[in-house]
Amino acid sequence: MKRRAFITLLGSAAAAWPLAARAQQTMPVIGYLNLGGSPESDAVRLTGLRRGLNQTGYVEGRNLLIEYRWAGNQVGRLSALVSDLVQLQVSAILAVGVPSALAAKAATTSIPIVFSVGADPVRFGLVASLNRPGGNLTGFNAYSNEFGAKGLALLHELVPSAATIGFLKNPNNPISELMTRDALAAAPVAGVNVQILKASTDREIDAAFVSLVQARTGALFVSGDFLFNSRIEQIVALAARYAIPTMYALPEFVVAGGLISYGTSLTEDWRQIGLYTGRILKGEKPADLPVIQATKIQLIINLKTAKALGLQIPDRLLALADEVIE
Repeated sequence: MKRRAFITLLGSAAAAWPLAARAQQTMPVIGYLNLGGSPESDAVRLTGLRRGLNQTGYVEGRNLLIEYRWAGNQVGRLSALVSDLVQLQVSAILAVGVPSALAAKAATTSIPIVFSVGADPVRFGLVASLNRPGGNLTGFNAYSNEFGAKGLALLHELVPSAATIGFLKNPNNPISELMTRDALAAAPVAGVNVQILKASTDREIDAAFVSLVQARTGALFVSGDFLFNSRIEQIVALAARYAIPTMYALPEFVVAGGLISYGTSLTEDWRQIGLYTGRILKGEKPADLPVIQATKIQLIINLKTAKALGLQIPDRLLALADEVIE
């Protein structure tokens, strides 16, 4: 083979070599796996992630690459997407929600996996224990399923005229049944009925609000879910359009114009995940990093939204609030 032809062939082969595989020769590459979401809807989560990574010395595009994979709310696509990340030999996989974490765990026992879930990861078989995870997984547990009962009670206190409160859940979320059970158990204590609404797509989210209006349901509780958390603007806009007092699991909803929230901060949750990922990239093992437990649970109220809905916030709730947006 002539020298010029050989150089041309070599250049073509290099161009065909996957970006992640080539980049890994000079900088680490991590994978980001989410059942739902998109670059736009995951902006809040990714802001927190990049902040945590930066604090450990990693800056995307400078000394770190991220391979993003979104499954379009199709659980069946997760396996192929995570297999692709494994083939790229990424240095770590960041999994959003239980389905993504389970898919990643099934695909590899060697690549570190850092997850973000809203329920006990031991119960779902992701880790052996919270303090000593074992294996190649660790991450953050927001315990969002356990906030449902408290959130329902706070919402009823805010809207005491609501005889029925809607409960929006994603049936594709493995913890949705746990959240539903907690909501139904809390309803008699709060003195309300619960209307269960299911949504796993944008269209179904729209339809859920129409159902609320048709049933004359007085208020809505949006459960903590990886899909809903990626549709903040859509859900807040629907609540405003139909004038439905709505409780959320994340403060980011209230910052975007929602009425009230009780839960952890998505940005802060993912900053913690970024910190753990940076530590793993520097050589620490997931098995030695305890699962981070949510500790800062915040009650956030938006007075401007309350005024638009014609609601008077009880003094007790104002006193309890960690933040009041005016």
